[in-house]
Amino acid sequence: MIRRRVQQQIEEALARQVAVAVVGPRQVGKTTVALQIADQRKSLYLDLESTEDRAKLAEPAMFLEAFEDHLVILDEIHRAPELFQILRGLIDRGRRSGRKTGRFLILGSASIDLLRQSGESLAGRIEYVHMGPFDVLEVAEDDAQLRQLWVRGGFPESYLALSDRDSFKLRKSFIRTYLERDVAQFGPRVAAETLDRLWTMLAHNQAALLNASKLAVGLSVSAPTITNYIDLLVDLLLVRRLQPLHANVGKRLVKSPKIFVRDSGLVHALLGVADFNAISGHPVAGHSWEGFVIENLLAVAPDLTLPSFYRTSAGAEIDLVLDLPGRHGRWAIEIKRGAAAKTEKGFHLACEDIKPSRRFVVYAGDDRYPLSEDVEAIGLKPLAELLSSLL
Repeated sequence: MIRRRVQQQIEEALARQVAVAVVGPRQVGKTTVALQIADQRKSLYLDLESTEDRAKLAEPAMFLEAFEDHLVILDEIHRAPELFQILRGLIDRGRRSGRKTGRFLILGSASIDLLRQSGESLAGRIEYVHMGPFDVLEVAEDDAQLRQLWVRGGFPESYLALSDRDSFKLRKSFIRTYLERDVAQFGPRVAAETLDRLWTMLAHNQAALLNASKLAVGLSVSAPTITNYIDLLVDLLLVRRLQPLHANVGKRLVKSPKIFVRDSGLVHALLGVADFNAISGHPVAGHSWEGFVIENLLAVAPDLTLPSFYRTSAGAEIDLVLDLPGRHGRWAIEIKRGAAAKTEKGFHLACEDIKPSRRFVVYAGDDRYPLSEDVEAIGLKPLAELLSSLL
């Protein structure tokens, strides 16, 4: 399945900038999209996990200069971080000779390492495109597909599997591969069993406030160690820390972030629930849906959107606050898994505190209608379409 929107974003970035980095977790289709782009122009693809391709870069400057008129795709760049300094010199020389756009396409499976390396070496020379799993605008054309996307998550192999059973097994394998192989490439050595237990605990506590001390007791490690492990999962784009909104409202605000396993399919695999019936009756179902909605909305929100949540000690709460760029203002979003949209008193109290420009209740239905003078009920896909249309 072609990731048309992401492909367009990458092609537009290549037309603006000499180097473009596509960052996202493993197995979301970065290589597939890059090769589709490569088919349309003179290109060179190097997989830095391949011993043969890495051997070609024994003298990287000399080798890459021979392909100055090509789009050079460097896959799994974290395998050769020393290349960033070489790329800087090649980019600067190419600019002096007139090559100012579309020379390097860099693919990486973790944002923090890539951002750190490129930030030090390629400042002003690179643009970033974030690529996540499938989202609701790419695959959910009807209620059945939306339900499948929630149950299986958006990793392409999982979503497109022949059955829920096959999808579940693929996700369990994905988790095992990350724990046994990939984690060691990006961070300090962590026992796979320990990280597996933490990841599972986070799934059971989906959408909860982060309590590192409580998690630490369950794993018999220190709270700072838990924080380091979560940092690693965040860096690998597998977990999201949603920060609380800091507002000067004269009230006691919650200061801890909410923690989410980002892909709903991974949440369900970690919990051991494989199909819609099992998930619907699970205690985490509502929180899983909340995380699913948040990830899908953030996937299509405009660049520079600042997400947060709002909660006071008195019970005023908004599930998702979006501070949008330009003149679009602040949106307050309440998330409900049921087919009936409704608001709670805490949502209205919170809106009085932060005064959003628009207020929505996202629910599992399709209709869009006003709940009150200033609150609108809306389905996930229509709200995603609304966000994606903002300039």
